[in-house]
Amino acid sequence: MALSRLNKEQYAAATSTCQENLIIASAGTGKTSTIVGRIAYLLKSGVKPQEILLLTFTNKAAAEMVARVAEFFGRDVALKIDAGTFHAVSYRWLKKQNKKVVLKQQRELKTLFRSVFEKRSFEHIEAEVSPYGGNYLYDLYSFYQNTELENDFENWIRQNYEEHEQFALIYADVVDEFEALKKEYGFLNFNDLLLNFRDICKTQDLGYKEVLVDEYQDTNALQGTLIDAMNPPSLFCVGDYDQSIYAFNGADISIIGSFSTKFPHAKVHTLTKNYRSTLPILSLATKVIEHNDRIYPKNLEVTRNSTSQPPKLLVYDELFDQYHAMAAQIRDSQTPHEEIAVIFRNNSSADGIEVGLREIGIPCKRKGGTSFFDSREVKAVLDLYTLLVNESDMMAFIHVFEFARGIGSAMAKEIYLALKNLGQGSIFYGLYAPDESMKNPFEKRKLNHQLGLFDDFLELGAVGKYAKLGFEAKFMKNPILKHPKLTKESATFLHNFYILYRNLKGIKQPKIIVKKVVQSELFKYIADNLSTKRATLKDGNVNEKQKSESLIRIQRKMLLLEELSKPYNEHERFLNAMILGSSDLTQGEGVNLLSVHASKGLEYKEVYVVDLMDGRFPNRKLMLRGGSLDEERRLFYVAVTRAKDILCLSYAKYDKIKKQNFMPSQFLYEAGLVPKDEAYRNLVLKDMDI
Repeated sequence: MALSRLNKEQYAAATSTCQENLIIASAGTGKTSTIVGRIAYLLKSGVKPQEILLLTFTNKAAAEMVARVAEFFGRDVALKIDAGTFHAVSYRWLKKQNKKVVLKQQRELKTLFRSVFEKRSFEHIEAEVSPYGGNYLYDLYSFYQNTELENDFENWIRQNYEEHEQFALIYADVVDEFEALKKEYGFLNFNDLLLNFRDICKTQDLGYKEVLVDEYQDTNALQGTLIDAMNPPSLFCVGDYDQSIYAFNGADISIIGSFSTKFPHAKVHTLTKNYRSTLPILSLATKVIEHNDRIYPKNLEVTRNSTSQPPKLLVYDELFDQYHAMAAQIRDSQTPHEEIAVIFRNNSSADGIEVGLREIGIPCKRKGGTSFFDSREVKAVLDLYTLLVNESDMMAFIHVFEFARGIGSAMAKEIYLALKNLGQGSIFYGLYAPDESMKNPFEKRKLNHQLGLFDDFLELGAVGKYAKLGFEAKFMKNPILKHPKLTKESATFLHNFYILYRNLKGIKQPKIIVKKVVQSELFKYIADNLSTKRATLKDGNVNEKQKSESLIRIQRKMLLLEELSKPYNEHERFLNAMILGSSDLTQGEGVNLLSVHASKGLEYKEVYVVDLMDGRFPNRKLMLRGGSLDEERRLFYVAVTRAKDILCLSYAKYDKIKKQNFMPSQFLYEAGLVPKDEAYRNLVLKDMDI
């Protein structure tokens, strides 16, 4: 059984009778086995599977643990366990409550946020600094939601960003209008899922006898309050403070650090036996991470007795020499490509190694940069599909119309609202059967100089300029064409939109819809727009070969999206799978190129950690923006502990393009791979100043 396979420490944790348990599970110490053992113990003790909630960092991790439980108790029992990420579990509970859920990813909602932000002007305010841009303000607001529990946004800005105090009122009003629009159209982002689920937790008993939380060190303040609101009879949290690497996303290491204070009767278990890495690799990781303050004491023990080789330090004279030499070393390695990982701190490092590998014909797959589901072409198809299912999704409309030259997010929103006015609440009635008696369907702009709102809407334009474009006569009568800033090109985009949705009417199969969208003139325009931008050189000219290659890559992604749609027969299930599960889907084969964050929880026989130069890793720019050396050191610890047998650390002395000299990373000094010299002592002094 699951419990019989545990070591003494794991067994003690899994069978604990305390109501609150914290398990400190360092890299490679078998945390998954311990969690599965705990679930087995609960089931054997009479707890029903549906009375167990397992919260994980990824849906993939939840599925793996449930599969392990199924090996011992059968699939029927295992599938009754409520398991998933905070967001997936929240989503399911909201659906149970028959709540309207139009789920949008954080990045997607930036479009709606910008449509509100772009109406504002800051020119009337004299300040020493420039106001934040719309995208950055959105990220700041998201961080605020994850970390702030008391202050409103305006006061939070005033307290934490004093130089922006004069803009705080406008920032807050943008946020208020944004939230009002979200509420009006039923949009929820991932933070909203948690906030709504927290409200449910406060008003009813969810029926869980125990809540298990994996990767507890990466919970943020909002997730922490959600666990508090559940107030389960028993709590089992598993994590490692040395692997807390999501501070940029609001993760709060003090949550795991204060567990014993918050729960005075809690039992803290420490797993000390490492089953993954060899002694030399683990010793190096320990040497470095011990420079951070110890929250809970731990002393790891290596269980592997096989012959091992010490980590290698690879030093190169020039940056690109490093990438090419590393690619050659991977080519000559006896390790299968799928068991090799190159881990990077910065995307530019990944670009260099990817080029080096592909030049010598070594396949590789990259995770941690722009994923398949984050690509604009895939998002465009899913937005067009979303509108077919839910025409009230204003944000999807705006997202699509931003592709049309001359239409920004603010103008796209004006067109959407005008179509809604023309159709008495329906954009498609407004498109195909508009109220032609409505002379001006466009909303009058609000005026408020204090909030940066000014009236710049011109008089309605004439539609005669579109007479020779071949538009259908019925479409030409639509008052929407009177928008004064609509051009011939953007009007053609609108006409292609009109044709596409007429052709999609009545189709039920997701795979057919995806295919028709991809074949439409509208999407061809979008693909041409994207490939042209991607092939535009610094001098403004378009490299036609690059453009052709870009179009082929877009076509390949569309074929993959069609494949993904084939198993589905319902619109909503297909779209929700693409939104909620997209982060767990990967593609490609070969050497694994991973950001440190993407490598979390994975392991490989052979690992390369690249660009270990001061400034790059640790990333001192991010440290100055609110990061810390401790966090960078935890990132290094996570990177090196992915290695089971072979670990190579590399750095270059010079970048010939930027004409920049480098010195070794501070972590190489701390690991004992580089002798501590005057340069190291200067680094330590600089860190003390930071």
